[in-house]
This record gives sequence, C-alpha cells and structure tokens, in this order.
Amino acid sequence: MGEAKGQSSGSQMSIATIVVMNITAVVSLRFLPSEAEYGLGAIFYFALAAVVFLVPMSLVAAELATTYPEKGGVFRWVSEAYGPRWGFLAMSMLWIEVIPYFPTVLTFGAVSIAFMDPHISMAETIAANKWYITGFVLIVYWLSVLIALRGVGIFARVSKWCGIVGTIIPAGVVVILGFAYLFFSGKPPLIELSWGALLPDFTNFGNVVLAASIFLAYAGMEMNAVHVKDMDNPTKKYPIAITIASLGTVAIFLLSTLGIAFIVPKQDINLTQSLLLAYDLLFRWIDADWLGSVLAVMLAFGVLGGVVTWIAGPNTGMLAVAKAGYLPRWFQKTNRFGMGSRLMIVQAVIVSILSITFVIMPSVQAAFQILSQLTVILYLVMYMLMFASGIRLRQTQPARPRPYRVPAMYLWAALGFLGSLLAFALSFVPPVQISVGSPESYVMYLVVLVVIFVAIPLVIFAMRKPEWRDPDSDFEPFTWEKEKTQSQPGAQSPAAASSQS
Repeated sequence: MGEAKGQSSGSQMSIATIVVMNITAVVSLRFLPSEAEYGLGAIFYFALAAVVFLVPMSLVAAELATTYPEKGGVFRWVSEAYGPRWGFLAMSMLWIEVIPYFPTVLTFGAVSIAFMDPHISMAETIAANKWYITGFVLIVYWLSVLIALRGVGIFARVSKWCGIVGTIIPAGVVVILGFAYLFFSGKPPLIELSWGALLPDFTNFGNVVLAASIFLAYAGMEMNAVHVKDMDNPTKKYPIAITIASLGTVAIFLLSTLGIAFIVPKQDINLTQSLLLAYDLLFRWIDADWLGSVLAVMLAFGVLGGVVTWIAGPNTGMLAVAKAGYLPRWFQKTNRFGMGSRLMIVQAVIVSILSITFVIMPSVQAAFQILSQLTVILYLVMYMLMFASGIRLRQTQPARPRPYRVPAMYLWAALGFLGSLLAFALSFVPPVQISVGSPESYVMYLVVLVVIFVAIPLVIFAMRKPEWRDPDSDFEPFTWEKEKTQSQPGAQSPAAASSQS
C-alpha cells in the first residue's frame, strides 16, 4: 500500500503470485516437528485450527479486502468499525509481531544451513550453537531488509521463486518420500495408525499448549491484502487466490507433518532440527545422501523468501498509516522505490536486539519457543480485532457494496474470534515438552513483553499531532469521515458514524 506513485502495470500481481506469496508467508516448515510430536493426532489439531481459525480468517479477510480495497489493510478495516485508535493498535500488532517472528523463522534457516554438513553429529552441534544461530539471524535478516527495500517488483519475484524452491518443493519431497517410506520400506511407522490415535491426549493440559502454536502456523493469509491494489480486478481474483492458498496450506502442513511422524521417533523430535533429520533419513533410504545438502540450501532460500514477504507486507501497510498522520514525519521517509526505509530500519534494529534472546535463554529450543509464543500472542490481538470488525461492519455499513460477501459472516467471524481467544489464553502456559527454565520467569517474560508492545501504539496514538499527516498522502478518508461532508445513504447509519473516534 505504500508503493511508489506511478507504479507501472508491469508490477501488477497475478493470482499465481498472490497464491505463492500467501503460501510462502503462511507456510513455514519449521512448524512441522512441533506438530509431529502428536502423531496421527496432529490431524485433529490441523483440522480444528483450520475450521476455527484458517477458514474464518481467510473468508473474513477476503470480504474486508475486497469491500475496502483502499490503502491501509487491517488498519482501515478495524478503523472503519471501531475508529483509528483500535485500527492503529491492530496495524501495530501486525508490524510488531513479526519482530519476534523473524528470529524464530531464521533459526530454522540457520539449522538448515548447518545440515549441509554430511556428518550429522557435527551438524547437530553447529545447529545448537547459540552464537552461530545469532550470527546467522542477523546476517540473513539484514540481507532480507535490503531486498525488501528494492520495491514491490523485486520482493514479489524473490518471494515467489524462493517460496517455490524453498517451501513448496521441499514440502512435496517430505510428503512423497515419507509416504513412500511408510508403504515400501518394510518398516513399521513410528506412530500408531488407528482411529483412536486421531484424538490427542487431553488429560495433560500442558500437551495442548504446544498445539496452540498451530494458530501461528496458519496466520498470515490476510497479510498480503495490503497488495490488493497491485492486482488487476482484485474483487474477483483476490478471493480465488485466498481459496487456493488456504487449501494448499492445509495440505502442505498436514501431509508434511505425517511424513516426519512416520520416521522420526517421538522422543527424538527437536523443534529446530527434526525436519532436517527426517530428510537425512529419507535420502539415506533411497541412497541419495548428497541430496541432504541440496535440500538444506533450498530450505534456507524458503526462509529468505518468507522473511522478505513478512518485511514488505506489514511495512507497506504501516507506511500508508504513518503518512495518514499516525506516526511522526521522521518515520514516513521513503526511498526511490517507494518503500518505507526508516520504518524497516527501526524494525531491523529491534529484531537485532531481540535476537540476543538466543544467547541468554537456556537453549536454542527455549528461545525458539518463547519467541514463537510471543508472536502468537501479539498476532492474535490483531486477529480478534479483525474478526470483531467483520461483524460490526455488517451492522454499521449494511449497504456498503461487497463484491465478495461471506456466507454466514456472523458465524465464521464469531468462530474465529473465540478460537483466537482460546489460543491467546493457552499461549501463556509453558509447554511440558520443552525446557524453558523457570515456568514463572517464562510467563513473566511473556506478560511484560506483551504489555509493553500493546502499550506502545496506544501511547503513540494518544500523542499524535496534526502536523504528522503528510500533505501528499493519498490515504482515502474513512466512510464515517466522508459522511460528515457528503451524503452516502445506507453505507452507514448516523448513529454508527457518530460513535467513531
């Protein structure tokens, strides 16, 4: 949404590009080991999260993006419903939650590169080294920032091809070889294959906590809605792209997770290394050990594509919001490619500082887990606001043209809100599968960071000044602002308009 003016049509995004960008943004193979611990029960968690989160989120985002195709993305959606204070909080959560996300996803990339070493024991040692992980995170993240700064034409291509090479193809490999191993290796699967195994063990509450991370695994389908203006005929093509990406996401996660569960013993599953170990076992089975190093590099490219996408999307949306007068003019500076350079640099500095978590936590796994949960919590704040907005806008703006209208919007949005609320609460409980040091310290660390990150945008909004607005900003007024100066019968009720602030 912060694209340079006069952007050529050559930068228009196709359905295929949006599909791959969404899959790249949503699908991270790093989530597979955590769900593989549940064996066949992972099917239950993936299906449940798809019904109560992925499907509602995709449907609601598709309606909101096509109903409000103007700049702003989630900021505009929530602001139309509840006013700019809460819209700014929602947009800020999207911008802030990627800060702890980057170190976690880049950890997966670092582990992938470590497994280029054909000696597995050495690779495992390197992958567990805190200083190696921290160095890799910083170097690759800053490289991703430089790519994103080159503008929509460059980052869209990088995201698309890195997503194909580093996410879709590796996922296909683990699915095909994993199921081939199951049927043709002559060895029994390492998980129970029965109808009873489809239901996980609910007797231990701590077992459910790690599964809450599956909501983060599905998160992000709405993020590329900020690029809806970069599509030709978005009201028709964007819902198609969202549908294809959603189906592909579920298939990749479910089948890939089972592929790992078939061959890696449950007690040996490691959140950061098990996927690479699974590839090593599969390639040894087909006498193609050398493919392990090739795939490790491919996975690293997938991480790069995902990081570039997640840098560009939220920063593009935040730049439009900043220019509309919600951040000081200093943050609104753009480079010659129309990208918010200072916003990206500020975010990069915070990511760099947070990466030190890998050095001070008991292990790479512990740091990985706490940053993953922080990402989940912050992101779910935004999602709860988005789902609530979907419901409210149906009530306050019933006559607004909706090129794509979600069937049973109230049901899907309510389901998504309640699912997000449940995952939000579970995310504060320390998982039993991972040593995170003191449980009290773990919870306190999360609570303090969440309070800080939620308070910051509310304080900034309270301090905003009229001179912050860029006089050249093309951010269109909200519906309730237009109604103050012109008549738009039926778009919104007078009572609803007067309630906005």
